[in-house]
Amino acid sequence: MNRPDPTPLRLSVVVPSYNKEARIAAALEAVAAFLAAKPFASEIVAVDDGSSDRTAAAARSTRTGPVGLKVLRLETNRGKGAAVREGVLAAAGETVLFMDDDLATSIEELDKVLAAIEAGADVVIGSRALPDSTIKVRQRRPRELMGKAFNVLVRLFVLRGYRDTQCGFKGFRREAARAVFTRLRTAGFGFDVEVLVLCRELGYLVVEIPITWRDARPSRLRLVKGSWGMLKDLWRIRRQVRRERTRGRH
Repeated sequence: MNRPDPTPLRLSVVVPSYNKEARIAAALEAVAAFLAAKPFASEIVAVDDGSSDRTAAAARSTRTGPVGLKVLRLETNRGKGAAVREGVLAAAGETVLFMDDDLATSIEELDKVLAAIEAGADVVIGSRALPDSTIKVRQRRPRELMGKAFNVLVRLFVLRGYRDTQCGFKGFRREAARAVFTRLRTAGFGFDVEVLVLCRELGYLVVEIPITWRDARPSRLRLVKGSWGMLKDLWRIRRQVRRERTRGRH
């Protein structure tokens, strides 16, 4: 007798993390509690980006109830982009969402993502800069100014059309997720820009949605070092875009 196919996974939630032993379990449990109330099967894919503490062990100890849990551990600290890429490529859901482990954007915003995908979007990105977005706790002034300056540089030199490229809450149809992340080369915090560049190159429909967001301090992104790393990522992505455009003319 043929066994029936297992219930297909509707959703995978990818959560990258680095040195968060003290709070990763609580974050994953909050996500799992929300997903457990949904009428579809789902999983969480936690990715430890080469932590020096016991983040992976803490994640594996999390009780997620009916929600599946995968825990991946990178051998070395490679960067948020690399961690998200590994998680997305390991995901089995029809829809793949990645979100930050600080829950700055709550998993409760998921319903907006699923609605947009049901309406025809291939990729849905949370935005803190839309008129209907709500910022409950703002970033410290220097970090907020850095983010705004980075977004201006993105629009000037790489990619127009998006108000907020860096929000850590993005959902994808499975096919789009695999096509984009198999091509992703940016390992650091600037990876979101390359994701959107690839979405545009591949012809995917990207929709920005307003979210409720609160700054969760402290951040792993150090102001000077992080800014320099993101600028280097942006310069490399800009060169990549120019090469693709040049090839397109020939």
